[in-house]
Amino acid sequence: MKMKYCKKCLQPDTRPGILFDENGVCYACKYEESKEKVDWSKRFADLQEIANEAKKKNRIYDCVIGVSGGKDSTFQAIYAKEKLGLHPLLVNCAPDEITEIGRKNIQNLNSRGFDMISIHTDPIVAKELARKSFFERGNIVAASEYCLWASAYIIANKFDIPLIIQGENAALTLGTALKQEQTDNAYSVVSLDTLKVNVKDLVDQEKGIKESDLYFYKMPDIDEMKEKGIRAIFLQYYAKEWSQVRNADFSIARGLTGRSDDLHEIGRYRRFTALDSDLAIPNQMIKYLKFGFGFATDEACYDIREGRLTREDAIWYVKEYDGLCGDKYIKMACDYLSITEEEFWATVDKFVNKDLFEKDAKGKWKPKFEIGVDFES
Repeated sequence: MKMKYCKKCLQPDTRPGILFDENGVCYACKYEESKEKVDWSKRFADLQEIANEAKKKNRIYDCVIGVSGGKDSTFQAIYAKEKLGLHPLLVNCAPDEITEIGRKNIQNLNSRGFDMISIHTDPIVAKELARKSFFERGNIVAASEYCLWASAYIIANKFDIPLIIQGENAALTLGTALKQEQTDNAYSVVSLDTLKVNVKDLVDQEKGIKESDLYFYKMPDIDEMKEKGIRAIFLQYYAKEWSQVRNADFSIARGLTGRSDDLHEIGRYRRFTALDSDLAIPNQMIKYLKFGFGFATDEACYDIREGRLTREDAIWYVKEYDGLCGDKYIKMACDYLSITEEEFWATVDKFVNKDLFEKDAKGKWKPKFEIGVDFES
């Protein structure tokens, strides 16, 4: 197996859907370079026109925004309201066992003058689906991602709200251009593997999960929504201000609370991501063992592209934090999944990429590769 890194950032080609150019540069870096040539004043004018068209529909709400209360959704909601003059309806599909920080951040956003629908799916079903996706796919949160994405589309469709505002297009900021359009079209999320779900495949009669239990796990008919004139856009495409770090600074100034852990416990070097679910932390560790990168790599790539770190300095951060997960989060995941730690690691071991990792003398998985250096096993 070969693993190649982007020549400019630390993006590996093991990321599903990633695209590199002929010079070995990932499409996320190419997008960052292209931003200098964008006429951002025209982009904003186009966005304002989209907003004005939504206002003309004479609905109670002009747009729907799916929110977690985190840095990006806080920025989206306040930007839509204060800069575009829209009347948004916020939709929060809370993860099962939402964290106290997550609750606090949702309440903070709600208190800033928004109507909000809170959706809490059946926790018994949610737990069974988490177990299913963990044992079958090595992904604890896969099923919850269906609800996270689908809920805003479902509400917009049900109430004929003319505009859905999503935040980041991964095809642009992560370079996954093989899987998704590099445009403003947020309907393109249906092409993502995480959302290509046949609800019937989630039905489990033995566990008591019926198709009728899974309404919020399925995207509505996109063609039907388009026929109704409902548009879905990525705000990042239009807003020059969009940035992971800038969004965090913006939201912190407006009451966002971050994690207080030792950074080695959470496998990242910033405190303002994955705030509403503790399951995201062991899930990132599993992703690291599957693909050779975790969330610290994503943070480092953002910092390299936006000029906050050199590639060399970013390598230190990735080596220091990527793929780490505190024991307390492993225990939380095991308690939630109702399994022992032995069962947890036995399952994780099945999904580890053995071309990239090997066990040391203590039975811990260690990388064979060196961060930032092309690797061949």
